[in-house]
Amino acid sequence: MLQCAIVQHNTTNKKMTTTFLCSLLFLLMTTLSESQPDRFMRRKPLSGSQQEYFEVSYPPNSHEPTTPSCTHRIIHHAFANTIDSPPYTTTYAPPPRCPAPWSRVVLHFHVRCKGEQYDRIAAIWLAGAELLRTSTAEPSPAGIFWNVRKDVTKYSSLLAKPNQDLTMMLENIVNNEFTGVYHVTVTLLFYNEYAVRVPFVPCPEELNNFEPIQSRSRSRSRSRSLVQEPGSRGVNESPADLIIPISDDGRRGFWFKLEEEKGSCSKTIRIPRNTYRAVLELYVSFHGNDEFWYSNPPNSYIKANGLETERGNGAYREVYVTIDGQVVGWEIPFPVIFTGGINPLFWEPMVAIGAFDLPSYDIDLTPFLGKVLDGKEHVFGIGVVKGISYWLLNANLHLWLDHESTVVHANPVVHHSPETSIERQEDFKGLDGAFGVDAEKETQITGWVMTSAGNITTTVSQGFSFKNSMKFQHNGSIKTVKQKFKAKKKVKVIDGKGESITRLKVRRRYPLRVVTNTKQFRDGTYRLITDLSHTLKEKHVSGCFVKSISNEQNSKGWIQVKGHSVVSGQASTSQNYSYFDRFTCYSRNVAATNGRVVADNSTFVCEL
Repeated sequence: MLQCAIVQHNTTNKKMTTTFLCSLLFLLMTTLSESQPDRFMRRKPLSGSQQEYFEVSYPPNSHEPTTPSCTHRIIHHAFANTIDSPPYTTTYAPPPRCPAPWSRVVLHFHVRCKGEQYDRIAAIWLAGAELLRTSTAEPSPAGIFWNVRKDVTKYSSLLAKPNQDLTMMLENIVNNEFTGVYHVTVTLLFYNEYAVRVPFVPCPEELNNFEPIQSRSRSRSRSRSLVQEPGSRGVNESPADLIIPISDDGRRGFWFKLEEEKGSCSKTIRIPRNTYRAVLELYVSFHGNDEFWYSNPPNSYIKANGLETERGNGAYREVYVTIDGQVVGWEIPFPVIFTGGINPLFWEPMVAIGAFDLPSYDIDLTPFLGKVLDGKEHVFGIGVVKGISYWLLNANLHLWLDHESTVVHANPVVHHSPETSIERQEDFKGLDGAFGVDAEKETQITGWVMTSAGNITTTVSQGFSFKNSMKFQHNGSIKTVKQKFKAKKKVKVIDGKGESITRLKVRRRYPLRVVTNTKQFRDGTYRLITDLSHTLKEKHVSGCFVKSISNEQNSKGWIQVKGHSVVSGQASTSQNYSYFDRFTCYSRNVAATNGRVVADNSTFVCEL
């Protein structure tokens, strides 16, 4: 609460009273709060026909190289006033006309909505395992629609099972003010043949590649699709035999809702004893006081200035995974910006990176199998360093089984994983100041399993560097946030003779820059001027297979705000996207101004 001393200052013609001082300080604190990234509801009517919104990705939504063997609609539902209600649940069964195994399965997520509405977070689970995390666009009175396609082939072991609960959570509010209803249709596209078949010619690194154990007893076509989804784990890798969700009970969705740093998110599970490989797939999203965690000031600044905001704990977050209380993996999440975030006019009709298909993160737990292949139950937990209300977290544990053995033996892990090195700096006077966070970590984990195919040793090495700097100027009305993140990971698998089976290298970068300038007006409104740039760069190398993604957005504009509603504004966003692998090149450059696409060029031709 603001505390004001009784102060009088006499000048020739006027007296500054305590009341005026308090009002001035309150204005300054309000200015600071409004200069921080925030979420708004767009109230700019768009006339004409319904507009399509989209997220730039590969392959583009319109690019399907062949007709699927069959399509299977699994959800057709309207999410109206669903707040505080149980999630939508129906029974799933695989399509009888094209049974497993499938070469490819694609989830097609279609939504349409019109009216006034905030952006909403949503997810789809099958038997408690998450298939998709997404957020909604903010509609217009004329209406909007969008499509998301995601390769879900890696969930084939779940998709092949009948009589399972299919669940979707989308909490929405519909009343006299918020009128938008989200009409959702979800369809699965099943492919029984590869879209394009080419002879498989291994490169030297692949000549001795380990053949998945379950395929040794049957022949397998050594061909591959030319359409590879960014994020797929590997060209020749078979989906896991078993997927175990690490999730909540489903009454409020299967995600855990983490309200504070010391919150407990865990599940007790028993791992089959013939597991020879384990990868944990982590789903993460951040909301409330941590939606813009990368811009949160330290608590000392908030306390010293008597601010009432709860958006504190500084600008560093790290998601970690534990087994029986021991940290076994970690991730720094990509800073996804939802469609109501910072300036909602930036995200029409082209949404921010990851807004329609939030990224998931793979953590290879194979070296830790020696801890869990004892037939006993073990506690798998998820937490967030410095996390505050609130985070939505859950995970899928993908397991590959040795069908020629009932028990696979594994050794205790050789584990070098020091604590994250974090340095924080702060220097402020009043509402102005500078803050910095630098963090880095290097880990290496090795473990072996003795399978029916022999001894397999897996070594996972990874590290990251993180740097965040913030500067507040002009009594907090101008705020600059700069963040850099670089990560690298290597997975090396060798056989009992020390010969290489698999080598995987992954590098990621996501720089972010947000500059906001707030100007107050007498009518209670304020103008927020924003300059934003953010980028996602990834490179995967596995043998001869190389996959590279570069995705960059730059946005500029202003909005006039009353409360949390945008009453006017202008905005422009440009995006440069490129993807290539061993077989395919794709690039797309898009520009939008004031809600309309003004340039859109794409090509499948590589520029050498």
